Amino acid sequence: MAVKIDKKIVEFSVVKNEDDVKPQVTAVADAVVTPELEHMNESIERPEMLLGSTYKLKTPLSEHALYVTVNDIVLNQDTDHEQRRPFEIFINSKNMDHFQWIVALTRIISAVFRKGGDATFLVEELKAVFDPRGGYFKKGGKYMPSLVAELGDVIEHHMKLIGMLASDDLDDHQKKFIKAKRAEFEKHTNSVDEADNGDYPANAQLCSKCNTKAMIQMDGCLTCLSCGDSKCG
Repeated sequence: MAVKIDKKIVEFSVVKNEDDVKPQVTAVADAVVTPELEHMNESIERPEMLLGSTYKLKTPLSEHALYVTVNDIVLNQDTDHEQRRPFEIFINSKNMDHFQWIVALTRIISAVFRKGGDATFLVEELKAVFDPRGGYFKKGGKYMPSLVAELGDVIEHHMKLIGMLASDDLDDHQKKFIKAKRAEFEKHTNSVDEADNGDYPANAQLCSKCNTKAMIQMDGCLTCLSCGDSKCG
């Protein structure tokens, strides 16, 4: 129905339905409260101080040890989404025979770290490098096919330390199984015949799963005293 207005209009307002207004206000409020998470990318500048860990590598390939330092940057600090991500890597040694390729490798790895995304693929790529002259056994009986592979092993250990990779620690059931197998083996041989590294029997074989010389023969079944892998299932 039309209504005639005889007076002069001095002001006006638009009446809105409250149900239409509330969702818009809520959406704006949520957008303000939710912080934008910081992800690793090339635009992040290096802080003055970084957290890091240094690992000592002593191999039979060199008289001098190598010291590998991996520095991490902390993203979303002091929030529920705080995380450490590797930012750079350095390798130092008195042995300068391989200085050029070590510098090149550290720069490439550091660039991959800063690029962001999933950098865990570096572990498998480095561990798959084999030395044509042959590998070596490190302390504990673990086989390393090359020095580059051991660098990959260090990076894998560090990524597990900061939570980028899931830890492969044995559960209580696996530890109990390995302990029982070792006790049974020692009782069967009537002696504790240990290797030079003092961890596993001297006649242990190389485990194809964990690359550790800890596979023993028990009742016609090969069982690894390191990772619990058994050929009998």
